[in-house]
Amino acid sequence: MDVSFILVILLFGAAATWFVGDKLASKAALIFSTAALAATLYVIYRYNQGAPVSFIYLWNQSPRIFLGFQADGLSLTMTLLTTALTPIIVFSSFGNLFPKTRAFYALILFMAFAMVGTFLSVDGLVYYVFWELSLIPIYFIALIWGSGTAEERKKSVIKFFIYTFAGSLFMLVAFVYLYQRTGSFLNLHLYKAMLTSTEQTWIFAAFFLAYAIKTPIIPFHTWQANVYQKAPTAGTMLLSGIMLKMALFSIIRWQLPITPWAANEYKYIVIGLCIAGVIYGSILALKQTDLKKLLAYSSLAHVGLIAAGAYTLTLDGLRGAFLQMIAHGFVVVGLFFAAEVINRRFETGEISGMGGIRVQSPKFTSMFMILVLASVALPGTFNFVGEFEVLYSLAQSNIWFAVIGGTTIILGAFYMLRMFQQVMLGEKNEKFFADVTVSEGAVFVIILAVLLFFGLYPKPITDFITPELEKVLVYINRFNK
Repeated sequence: MDVSFILVILLFGAAATWFVGDKLASKAALIFSTAALAATLYVIYRYNQGAPVSFIYLWNQSPRIFLGFQADGLSLTMTLLTTALTPIIVFSSFGNLFPKTRAFYALILFMAFAMVGTFLSVDGLVYYVFWELSLIPIYFIALIWGSGTAEERKKSVIKFFIYTFAGSLFMLVAFVYLYQRTGSFLNLHLYKAMLTSTEQTWIFAAFFLAYAIKTPIIPFHTWQANVYQKAPTAGTMLLSGIMLKMALFSIIRWQLPITPWAANEYKYIVIGLCIAGVIYGSILALKQTDLKKLLAYSSLAHVGLIAAGAYTLTLDGLRGAFLQMIAHGFVVVGLFFAAEVINRRFETGEISGMGGIRVQSPKFTSMFMILVLASVALPGTFNFVGEFEVLYSLAQSNIWFAVIGGTTIILGAFYMLRMFQQVMLGEKNEKFFADVTVSEGAVFVIILAVLLFFGLYPKPITDFITPELEKVLVYINRFNK
């Protein structure tokens, strides 16, 4: 078994979910997403045993295109994040009733297929195809099953689609140019391309535009909050938990090794933009009255810090960014699911309409509190491990980046704890809040178990990703000597 088998399971699962009909669609999606997780774990086991689990096939002779999927510590980690979160997202949706159920769950699996393909691809053109394919399912998920009026959803989703699609075209132009210079789309060949400083600057900018929109980094963030709010919670989980990680992963996999001179030349400007996003996202989160919008701007602040760590071009920064990607994926899915649980009972996203939940549901309150503490990087949680390494790497680049980034963490703690107080505490709400169901509790327990276990023992992940990050640094530093 190689990594292509994971893609086959997800693609076949999407088709099967469609054909089984509305009544069995959710169960089929859960079965196939869990099977993809099991296959990922087995592939990682074989990889650790030294077995060949990558897949490469010459798809087209001219232009020379390889259907290639690379299994290494970086791609397998992100594949595991995707296949671990997908069944959680599917299972968390069981408490909702969706029209056209089979289409909804089939699109979730198809989106997982596209995202896994993006993480595994080693051919730039194939990578670009998977990158763009992931836009299609989230477009329909947000448009058809989102909240608000049809006109509001249409406006938000079209802006997101056009914005991200247009930005990605610059990346495609960069790949075409690189093919003309090297005769290959394969990443290892592109890493060795002897590009001039001018060429690197333009290619760096083209990649940055695509990734800054998808992450997002200010000032390319304007699509984010509205789409996060209007999309159904499963769609928001896919966007925040996995999809934005495609851009953060691609910075390390594609942009930095291909354009090392430009990355070093412009890193302070880019890190400054990322830190500005941390400040901006934190300030906007302070002003939000809608819970999902508050979490959206909180996510904007967190991913800005992750991107800043990656652009430090240090091992601590790259490793911290990777660890924080995984931790953020789980915690943000947990927080948006908590918002969904509240919305199911109170039928509102407005924070002013909440409160008094602790009196009615102490179990839910306790689990939500742990998620909030993980989000603000309390020591002992997984988020602390990655955030500490990112801040340490920023200090290596410029102490003021670390100081400003650290100060905004205090802001994050303030608005998240204030949100918890407004949503969960206070007198008993007039509306009845039923305690969490067994299935809802299971979702929270799984997420919290991951955050606490790796918060106390991150060694398996750090050992798995560090050798590959060191290889990436070889390509970055070799051209900067």
